[in-house]
Order: sequence, then structure tokens, then C-alpha cells
Amino acid sequence: MKPFVRLMLLLLFLSSPFLLKAQIVDQEVHRVVFQVTKGEAVDQEQAIGQLNNILRALPNAEIEVICHGKALPLLLKDESKVTDGVTDLLTRGVVFAACENTMRRAKATKEDLISGVITVPSALAEIIIKQEQGWAYIKAGN
Repeated sequence: MKPFVRLMLLLLFLSSPFLLKAQIVDQEVHRVVFQVTKGEAVDQEQAIGQLNNILRALPNAEIEVICHGKALPLLLKDESKVTDGVTDLLTRGVVFAACENTMRRAKATKEDLISGVITVPSALAEIIIKQEQGWAYIKAGN
């Protein structure tokens, strides 16, 4: 194919109105409880990426992120590898919740959490309650 024709096809494709709106799926309010159980740096980055992807597609989504077990470091000021990502999502209305059972085992306090993070008595109980209220469930990761 001639370079000019390729260039024209590329420009036509990139200027398509479909592409300009392709990220947003709809404007409805969707309620999502998002469980995170892994806490390595790559897992933390992946969770933040997935949350941003949800908000790009569903900008009016209400999201509560429940961290427990090995995922607690994601929410700890001194251990999180994604503090800026958590803080940004907090400002966009995402709720981050740390499991108090996990915090007790880890000897972590509320003061150890990134500012704005809440706690719940039991991560699993919180997920059960949210699902009973009709919230969609997603487990972070691959």
C-alpha cells in the first residue's frame, strides 16, 4: 500500500467519533465492591490500573475497595507503592477500606493508613453485605 494511502487511512481511523467515545461505556451509577488480597508492588499497581479502567468506562461508578490479608500494605503510608494512585482515587470518590482483623494481626493502627482510608470490622463481612445490597463484586488481579 502506498504511504499516502496508509497515512490517510490512519488519519481517518484516528478521527473516528467512535474512538473519541470508546472509553465510556455508560453514565449510569454502578456500585462495585472491589476485593484486593495481594500486596506486592506489581499487585498494587495492577489494582490501581484496574480501578482507573473502571472509572474511565463507568465514570459514575461508586467503588469501595476492600483490602485485607497481604493487601494491607497498599493502604499503609509507609508501605504503599501506590500512595499517589490511592490519593487520586480517593479524591475521585473511590472508598478504600482496610480490614480491622488484618490490621490487628499486622499490629497496624488507623494512624498508619493513608489519609482518607476507612476501616471495616471484617473485610469478608463487608463484601457479603455489599453483595446482598446488590453491589457488583470484582476480585483484583489477573
